[in-house]
Amino acid sequence: MVARNPKVRHLIIGLTAGGVLLAGAPLAVSAVSAVSAVSAEVAPPTVSAKSAKLLDVNSGESLYDKAGDSARPMASTAKIMVAIMVLDTKVDLDTQIEVHQRYRDYANEHHASTADLQTGDRMTVRQLLYAVLLPSGADAAYALADNLGDGDTPGERVASFVGNMNAKSRELGLSKTHFETFDGTGNDTSTPEELTRLARHAMENPVFRKVVSTKKYKADAPAANGRTRHYTWTNTNKLLGAYPGVIGIKTGTTKKAGECLVFAAARGKKTLVGTVLNSDDRFNDVAKLLDYGFGTHDAKDLELNDTPSATRQD
Repeated sequence: MVARNPKVRHLIIGLTAGGVLLAGAPLAVSAVSAVSAVSAEVAPPTVSAKSAKLLDVNSGESLYDKAGDSARPMASTAKIMVAIMVLDTKVDLDTQIEVHQRYRDYANEHHASTADLQTGDRMTVRQLLYAVLLPSGADAAYALADNLGDGDTPGERVASFVGNMNAKSRELGLSKTHFETFDGTGNDTSTPEELTRLARHAMENPVFRKVVSTKKYKADAPAANGRTRHYTWTNTNKLLGAYPGVIGIKTGTTKKAGECLVFAAARGKKTLVGTVLNSDDRFNDVAKLLDYGFGTHDAKDLELNDTPSATRQD
């Protein structure tokens, strides 16, 4: 058995200290709006998403807004905050965590996406970050919440972890972002504007940037029988390698939330970040937004990457 690290839990408890990193100037909000960073001669694209946001990271200018301040279910984009909880508190990424059967049971009971972690395996925190952000493993997110939260029982530790996710939202000035769970399967809500700001914050961390830009990751873990388990996880973001410049970030899908995608792309000195919520065609929506932001026409030739047939879409 691998014990939970008490120093790690102590770090999480104190995370609300410190200033707001991303508050910045408020972003413009309208039904569909654009600002001068994009030529007035180019009409804003039509997207199927109920709400969307596009931001120029370097200038801080809002390039596109469609109901960007409206709170909606965020599905697994909530796991961006799970990663932030690990990285902002500088948890030792080589700390090992044992996989318990309850992590697998949770994913199955909630029909959630999974990294298919095997009971008794010992995973590092770094590996669990990949398991959370690439295949969108609810089992991996549970493992982190259970081990980084504070309390004597799994329920207490998870409640502590989710409470700290909400505290971090308040610290970052995200007043309309609320987490009920660690994986977005509950009444977890945010706005495109706030998720975009959250993503901008997350992308400042080099570990997060590396993880979310990875198309496929292989991990080896000590198994309960003394052997080595081999894992391979594929990123659910089909735009990676399909649309030039895409560098992340996180998908999410539930019946209530529809298709969601928090995204980032970089070309030359320009970096764009944004969010679409409740979309009928999130990858094409995002490609249109990126074309608009970069002044390109790559969306028309978009060929999405395939994911393994056994991968549960998220």
